[in-house]
Formats: sequence, structure tokens, C-alpha cells
Amino acid sequence: MTEGIDNALLERFEQEVWSKVPHLEEEEGEAKVVNATPLIDITEDFKECAKNVYKLNLDDADLKVLGKFDSALLTGSIKVRPAANIIHDAIVTGKLRSGQTVIEATSGNFGIALGLLSKFELNVIALVSRKLQEGVFEELRNVNIRTMDLDMDICPAPGMEGKQDLLVAKASAVNIRSQLSNLGFDTDIFDKASSEIESLLASQDIINLAKYLAKIYGFFCPEQYDSQLNIDAHRTVTAAEIDQQLHEKGDSLEGYSIFCTFGTGGTSGGLSRYMSEKYGKKSVYVIFPPTNQDVAGIRTKGNADGLTLYEPEIYAAEQEMDWEQAKLLLKFFAEKGHDIGESSALELYAALQKASSEGGGKFVVMICDGIEKYKKNLASIGQEGPMQVSLQEANAGNYDKVIWIHAQYTPLEQGIELIAKSLGIDKSKISVPDARTAQELLTTRQIPEALSKDLEGDGKPLLVCMAGKTSLMAAKVLATKGVITDSLIGGITELPEGKTKQLSDLIKQAQV
Repeated sequence: MTEGIDNALLERFEQEVWSKVPHLEEEEGEAKVVNATPLIDITEDFKECAKNVYKLNLDDADLKVLGKFDSALLTGSIKVRPAANIIHDAIVTGKLRSGQTVIEATSGNFGIALGLLSKFELNVIALVSRKLQEGVFEELRNVNIRTMDLDMDICPAPGMEGKQDLLVAKASAVNIRSQLSNLGFDTDIFDKASSEIESLLASQDIINLAKYLAKIYGFFCPEQYDSQLNIDAHRTVTAAEIDQQLHEKGDSLEGYSIFCTFGTGGTSGGLSRYMSEKYGKKSVYVIFPPTNQDVAGIRTKGNADGLTLYEPEIYAAEQEMDWEQAKLLLKFFAEKGHDIGESSALELYAALQKASSEGGGKFVVMICDGIEKYKKNLASIGQEGPMQVSLQEANAGNYDKVIWIHAQYTPLEQGIELIAKSLGIDKSKISVPDARTAQELLTTRQIPEALSKDLEGDGKPLLVCMAGKTSLMAAKVLATKGVITDSLIGGITELPEGKTKQLSDLIKQAQV
């Protein structure tokens, strides 16, 4: 073995992980994929869904729809493919050894896949957004991942120089420093690098923040957003695996359109390269939610731009699909017993639109993960849930109580007055629970006693935060407890009179 390799770690990893995920092996002088995930014909259920849910008749269409069920993989998602490839390479090249800490920015599934490392005397830290669904947090906890929760999106592309916010950056830096301290790491190292850290936070560059923390603390960062090993996992294995399965049935991937969503760009890039190299064609349709919609682990098109692995020139097409419509498909397929997650529903909905407009087709849809972590949201699909209301709707709503809700910031007196004036209410109707209360609500998914008092009364409260995201998360949590609230779209920063003011004039960092 190569000098510098942790041979014991390599042996255990290959035995307990590598041998159980899809990979190439030589069989009779030919490279074949072993441990393939199911490739299932879901055409009939697809047609039934089209007719019953969307009133589209595809009964006579020349149609074939295959689902590539990576929800059957170890850890339940497609992300274990690149995770295993990157970690295997890191061990083989001596970059990763027992006792090290692994850190990565993740929206969930890649972090869950890294949880496999906890059994190998490796610590894993995931930088995650607080707006992740509770089911994702539960799975991260179940695989012994140590999370560092951030009050900002993990999804923005690197280097948002035009949107820097120093106030947010400083507050987030304090939050990260505190969490590192709680995890037992030397905060002096953090303090010496605070200027660079705040700069990364100001541009919401969480991807490079993970790499920078790895650098100063001696952690290992998989760099899933930049690694060619991410693409290679799908070019050499995933795409070849689908093609191999089709060849075994006398068919070929050459005649199929492939649908996938965009998280890091690894799946779309790997599949696209395979189709180009083997068949000389573009066959991969990359599906995004619209800018104003959140789908677990999936980027909008705008947030894909700027990422290393985003290569639109090699895709057959890029399409935005309405998640509110795709939700109905998710519920249908889940109730049929198919183990599909949110991103898969978005892809299937895109395939449905293409099949309807073209009168059929041959499609492979990547089922990237399963339904388990999304079950809590499944029951509410098709039913009225917590509402997001515009300022105009809020003004017409006659709210008896307005509640500020944020885990890091609290409004200054000028901010409270601005909210009151914008909503046309007396400022005495505005409650401001402390940040600790908001944090407890979002992390425990239970209503703190202090907030219960603010929620008392017959009328429906209006929740307001800095930008509308925290208040919406809070509304969703409260709805699970039978408390119906509304969330003001855009928060305090979108109030007309607030747009001309500095954010620091309206809010301040809360004392937690």
C-alpha cells in the first residue's frame, strides 16, 4: 500500500461502505457496475396520475417512463454515490485519516451520507441552514452528524459581492464561533481568522466558508460543489449503470431523455458527459423550482449560476417547474407506494409536461431520495396551510397581534414603529419575544411557554421577521401544533419605507 495511507481505515471503509454502493468491478475482463439500484417501469402509474390529478389523457401515448430508484441506496439518497467516491479517494491519497474531522456545507443528503463516517473514528460537521425540514434534521441527528445551524441559505452561489451585509455577517460569525466552542474547538483560531470569515459570511459564501474552516482547523472538506470526483461518480457509474440495465433488457439509454434536478451539478454533469461521450448527444433535462419556491436540497436556476459544476451548455435543456403543482404528484406516487422525494416529484412533473406536449416519449427520471424525511409535510399537500401574505393583504387582515420572530435579530424602536406604521396598527399590538424563544421554537419544534402567551387570543397573529423566511418557518412549525398564523412576505426589509434605510437602523443583533 502507498505510504501515508491509513490502511486500517481504508480496509474498513471498503468493507462497510464501498462494497455496498454501486461501483465498477472487472468481470471476465469487462468493467461492470455492481450493486445497481432498481430501474423500474412506472409508466402505468404515470398515466394514471396524469389523468386523475392533472386531467391529462396519455392512455394512447407512445410512452415509457422509468424511475431510477436511488432511494434504495445506503443512506437513502443518490448523494452516497459522490460521497463514497470522494471519501474513498481521500483515504487512498492519504488526505483523510482516522481521528480527523470532516466538514462540509450541505442541504441535507450529502451530510447524511457523510454520517457513514461516524463509525470509523471520524467526526463530521455539517454547515446547514435552519430552514431545513425537520425530517432532514432528524436524519442528520440519527447518523451522529454534528450540525452548525446558520440563519442563512446554504444555496446561494459563491461570491455574492453585490449583496454583502456586514451586520448579518457579524451576527452569523458570533453564532458560528459559539457553536465551534460548544463542539470543543479552539476559538482563538477562529478569532485570528475572523475578518476572512466575516467576509465570506457577508457574501453568503457558505461553500467556501466550509473550505476555509477546514483550512484553519486542519479538517478535511470533501468540496462536493467543486470536485470532479462528484461528476465522475455519475459519469462512470450512475449513467453506465442505467445503460447496463437497459442493455440487459435489449434497450439502450441512447433513446431516452433523462430528467434530474440540480443540487451541486454532479448528477447533471456526469449524466451529460456520459451521453455526449458515448452517444454524441444532449439528453439531460435539468429541472429547477422557480425563484420564489423552496424544494429540499434543490437550487433555483439563479443559485446554480456561478457554481463550478454548473454547465448549461452540455444539457439538453433547463426548465423551471412549479413545485406547488408537483406536490400533488408527490402525494399520488407516495400513496401508490413509490419511495420518492420532493426533487423526484419535480422531475416527474417536468416529464409529464413533456409527454403531454409531445404526445409521448421515453424518459428516465432520477429518483434521488425517498419519502421518509418529507412525510411530515405529505399530509398537508392539497390542504390550506400557513399563509404568506403581502403587505397589501396584511393591511386588509385586521390583525390584533403582530409577533416579531427571529433567532438572531431584534427590532430597534425605529423598526417597531416602521412595522406599526406600515401595517396601520398601534405599536402596542407588536410583541417581540426574545431571540432565545424563537430559536427554541425552530430547533425543538415545540412552542415555548413565552411564545404561548404571545399567541393567546382569538385572532390569527401575523408573524414578521427580517426577510420573511424565519417567520414562514415559524408559521409552519406552529401549524403542526394546531396554531394558524400568517407570515409577512419579505419581512421588515421589504416594507416600502424600510427600503430607503440601513438595516442596522431597524434591527440589531439580539443578546442570546
